[in-house]
Amino acid sequence: QVRLVESGGGVVQAGESLSLSCAASGSFSVINAMGWYRQVPGKQRELVASTTTSDSTNYADSVKGRFTISRENARHTLYLQMTSLKPEDTAVYYCNWDYVRFGKRLGAWGQGTQVTVSS
Repeated sequence: QVRLVESGGGVVQAGESLSLSCAASGSFSVINAMGWYRQVPGKQRELVASTTTSDSTNYADSVKGRFTISRENARHTLYLQMTSLKPEDTAVYYCNWDYVRFGKRLGAWGQGTQVTVSS
């Protein structure tokens, strides 16, 4: 199984930047996609950004031009660079892997990291 651990959350002022990391450990054969999601209390978890092994990326409209997803394959680490943060970006951020292990497609979630943007 793959285990994901996020880090880098914190409290920042509106307009500031923050970077999140997601380190993976465990065994897998193929990664289909990796992504960052966020969730606020009372709302569904929503996709923030995703990337595939073909380097295609996808962003939520609300973060386009402000957030950048990237990964370091050798270290199995996923990143989210967030700039021009807004109070509405406040949420718990989770990373997710869509991967294959022993021919079975699986998904993994991290424990989440809190991002709070004050106005």
